[in-house]
Amino acid sequence: MDLMLVPYSSDPSLKLIQWPPFLLASKVPIALDMAVQFRSKDTDLWKRICADEYMKCAVIECYESFKLVLNALVIGHTEKRIIGIIIKEVESNISKNTFLTNFRTGSLPILCNKFVKLVEILKEGDEFKHNTVVLLLQDMLEVVTRDMMINEIRELVELGHGSKDSGTQLFEKAPDSRPSIAFPIPVTAQWEEQIKRLYLLLTVNESAMDVPKNLEARRRITFFTNSLFMDMPRAPQVRKMLSFSVMTPYYSEETVYSKSDLDMENEDGISIKYYLRKIFPGSNNMNATFLLYTTSSVTHMFMWLSASSDEWENFMERINCKEDADIFENDENILQLRHWVSLRGQTLCRTVRGMMYYRRALKLQAFLDMANEKEILEGYKAVTIPSEEDKKNQKSLYARLEAVADMKFTYVATCQNYGNQKRSGDRRATDILNLMVNNPALRVAYIDEVEEREGAKSHKAFYSVLIKAADNLDQEIYRIKLPGSAKIGEGKPENQNHAIVFTRGEALQTIDMNQDNYLEEAFKMRNLLEEFHEDHGVRPPTILGVREHIFTGSVSSLAWFMSNQETSFVTIGQRVLARPLKVRFHYGHPDVFDRIFHITRGGISKASKGINLSEDIFAGFNSTLRRGNITHHEYIQVGKGRDVGLNQISLFEAKVACGNGEQTLSRDIYRLGHRFDFFRMLSCYYTTTGFYVSSMLVVLTVYAYLYGRLYLSLSGLERAIMKSARIRGDTALKAVMASQSVVQLGLLMALPMVMEIGLERGFRTAIGDLIIMQLQLAAVFFTFSLGTKLHYFGRTILHGGAKYRATGRGFVVRHEKFAENYRMYSRSHFTKAFELLILLVVYQAYGSAATSSTAYFFLTASMWFLVVSWLFAPFLFNPSGFEWQKIVEDWEDWSTWISNRGGIGVPANKSWESWWEEEHEHLQFTGPLGRLMELLLSLRFFFYQYGIVYQLRVSRRDKSIMIYGLSWLVILAVIVILKVVSMGRKKFSADFQLMFRLLKLFLFVGFIITLVILFQFLGLTVGDIFASLLAFLPTGWAILQIAQACRPLVKALGMWASVKALGRGYEYIMGVMIFTPVAILAWFPMVYDFQTRLLFNQAFSRGLQIQRILAGGKKNK
Repeated sequence: MDLMLVPYSSDPSLKLIQWPPFLLASKVPIALDMAVQFRSKDTDLWKRICADEYMKCAVIECYESFKLVLNALVIGHTEKRIIGIIIKEVESNISKNTFLTNFRTGSLPILCNKFVKLVEILKEGDEFKHNTVVLLLQDMLEVVTRDMMINEIRELVELGHGSKDSGTQLFEKAPDSRPSIAFPIPVTAQWEEQIKRLYLLLTVNESAMDVPKNLEARRRITFFTNSLFMDMPRAPQVRKMLSFSVMTPYYSEETVYSKSDLDMENEDGISIKYYLRKIFPGSNNMNATFLLYTTSSVTHMFMWLSASSDEWENFMERINCKEDADIFENDENILQLRHWVSLRGQTLCRTVRGMMYYRRALKLQAFLDMANEKEILEGYKAVTIPSEEDKKNQKSLYARLEAVADMKFTYVATCQNYGNQKRSGDRRATDILNLMVNNPALRVAYIDEVEEREGAKSHKAFYSVLIKAADNLDQEIYRIKLPGSAKIGEGKPENQNHAIVFTRGEALQTIDMNQDNYLEEAFKMRNLLEEFHEDHGVRPPTILGVREHIFTGSVSSLAWFMSNQETSFVTIGQRVLARPLKVRFHYGHPDVFDRIFHITRGGISKASKGINLSEDIFAGFNSTLRRGNITHHEYIQVGKGRDVGLNQISLFEAKVACGNGEQTLSRDIYRLGHRFDFFRMLSCYYTTTGFYVSSMLVVLTVYAYLYGRLYLSLSGLERAIMKSARIRGDTALKAVMASQSVVQLGLLMALPMVMEIGLERGFRTAIGDLIIMQLQLAAVFFTFSLGTKLHYFGRTILHGGAKYRATGRGFVVRHEKFAENYRMYSRSHFTKAFELLILLVVYQAYGSAATSSTAYFFLTASMWFLVVSWLFAPFLFNPSGFEWQKIVEDWEDWSTWISNRGGIGVPANKSWESWWEEEHEHLQFTGPLGRLMELLLSLRFFFYQYGIVYQLRVSRRDKSIMIYGLSWLVILAVIVILKVVSMGRKKFSADFQLMFRLLKLFLFVGFIITLVILFQFLGLTVGDIFASLLAFLPTGWAILQIAQACRPLVKALGMWASVKALGRGYEYIMGVMIFTPVAILAWFPMVYDFQTRLLFNQAFSRGLQIQRILAGGKKNK
């Protein structure tokens, strides 16, 4: 870090630029080697040194600093005269270009080594090394006068003899006289910085290409320097800039990880403390990957925080610990560790730290605006550590900087539950208070619920309260009584709306809980706010769009996919939307609003329940409809964390898809469509709801195509067409019949990422990343995501019922149980994939075009890819998804879940019945049109039965309607048998188990006799049995769908229990069919190793392997 710093204070004696030390690294040692080996003229040597501007600056700065150190250290009269004579002689020879003639440069490295030791002692400030300093100064004088100077100087000889006659050596303190050296030197911030910088210039031998080592630091510096070449307005003085506020909505997410989080053991019995001690025993083996748990009301999240080795080493150095075990022996170190981990998660602590950089940047910039020459020379650090007098004096520079920063910047965290958390003793309330104490400019807004009495009656009153920290306690600033509860709509926008009155200034930046900021980006906030005064067309800007950097991309391959996808959207995507399309809206934080414009026109977010699920974009709709102008700016960015586990990502995409479904039904989109011109209307459509409509149409086209081909094959038309084409030699018609039906969207969805990476890092890197992404099965992930968007968007359009889905915060990459994956993806992916699978199998069996295997492959390859992706992606991207022990545990959990009976108070994750009721809850509240559409869509499943029964050999090619009627008799018989079994279970299973077993035996024997008769007398074949399954399984599913849509009628007929039993049977069959291939693959250890390498980077893979070893080791103890 020190290598990157430009000096805070200027040295007026140095008439040169003081570059950051990393640019001057190794320049002084190289110059010394050149001087030692050089045998030509002084001018030639200086010309070679000046050829490198950085080397020239380093040499001059070191020489001037050398004189400065000697001048401050040596105070004896004789010693000062001697040093003055030597320096005068050196500079005289330099000016005459005779230095190499009159001095031996071979001893320069010895002199340099002595000086480095001296500077090191000055840096440490150890007062007990006084004698060592004296010896070093004597040695340095000896080297210069005896080894380097060719010509003896008479005055130096006389002064040396004089000191010997007095009985004391130079630099030593004579009895009854003042000391010769001022050691230890009084330390000031300026002196400490100069000594540290001089030490770095003399000792660092690293190449500038290796500084900094941290890749994140390199990325930030690269972006910052590149952004300085972009077009941005000129920044005004801090006193003249627009004032602004930042607002962060907070509910109950993690604030700071507690000590219990560090001590908590996971399911394998490993805590972070145990992990640190066993995996990272020494500082040479640091790759700080942590196992961390957090607890919430919903889930028990398994979190991995990955940090590079240099970050962990720096942390250990800061707290003066050499071993990992030393951290846990000191409460202060544990507190530091908690903060270190918290600042690498998605916590409120990280967000507050990042946003307070705005205040720090404004104070630094105001210092440069307001400080006089003397204060500039003293440096900024002299102001940041004020005296008591400066704090009390309102005219001091410190007080003026504080006042300017307070006037121009306000930060409000809207912690709506802070009052309840404080009353209940929740540690989050204490953590929030600590944040306010550590950041005095932070304000917290919350909704306070209190019981008030009016006469004999009491009622609940609601207040919107703003607090700050004072004397380590919270102090109330404002209390505004509300007409009622503020939580009547969507929670997040309600949280923002109640607190917006506490913000100040002309601009307002909305920052989410999973965001971060950087100091170097905070410096550019003045420039960004000036965009409100710039010319951006007919109307001034009302929302300034800001790009984001996704900082969670290194956690896993899924996180990398999401990071690239989000990066392309928040850069090249929003850039094009803003200009030239002019249809950019507000897609979430961190956009900057014209605060006055929006608080007088409906606020920054809409909060109506359901319709405003995606609350952010409605602020953009509102701004555009009210003649606002939305721009996008690439020269400034903030950090943002994204979901990193597949279930998290799916929940987020489900929320966005539901939100787009509600947008489609909203009047805002209707009004935009009617008021835009033709081109903006099309741009608006395809960049909002149109994307989801198009995605849905693509998948619906697959269904329509396959059902159409199935109709052609089962009706015999396809066979007739192909026969006619063969007779006439019409190869074009055969090619059309075997054409590719679907373009692989997984590759196409990666193209925007390729373009953005190509623009920012070069197209060679972009192509390399694209290849790696495909090798890590990005196409599978994006194809799977397509199913998520399709399902939730379509369900919202048909039935409504969009709701907020909490995805959680943090690096959640835990192993998800099979039952959990089944609950989440059963209706969105698995049932649709099974439908496509049956379509493909039936077409394979009865389609004429399938006679050629090549034609069939080209016809259905992408469809098979779609089926496999939708069925097995949740397990492929599930950490430890192919570990045999986890598979066994998952099966036991699945069996328990699907067999448990539901009831009042039984959660969905404990019982299949409860989940089944919740999964179809939307059908109870849908309108008549939604119910009718559900019935019509369910009719497609009857087509299988109608087509296949006429292909059975047992039907003897009879095409009469009787065959179809007989097939319904079979279905009716199965339903009756299920009903009999259900009734028998209720009557006999508890008290008369023998009767119930006899009943099942009777039914089984009857089934066997029926099969024997059909085989013997009607020509039934094994192929007919499998074909019947393909025919009757979809029919049963259709009956289930229709029964759920007509639930009141089915309950009235007393058939609901049978429907539930049928549903359980279907769920069990689907679960077994999905689980079996996963279990078979888990038999082979190499599959697990391959998956781990596929999902995670090398450090994380190592962590997972070591986790297993440790778990086994602990269990064996």
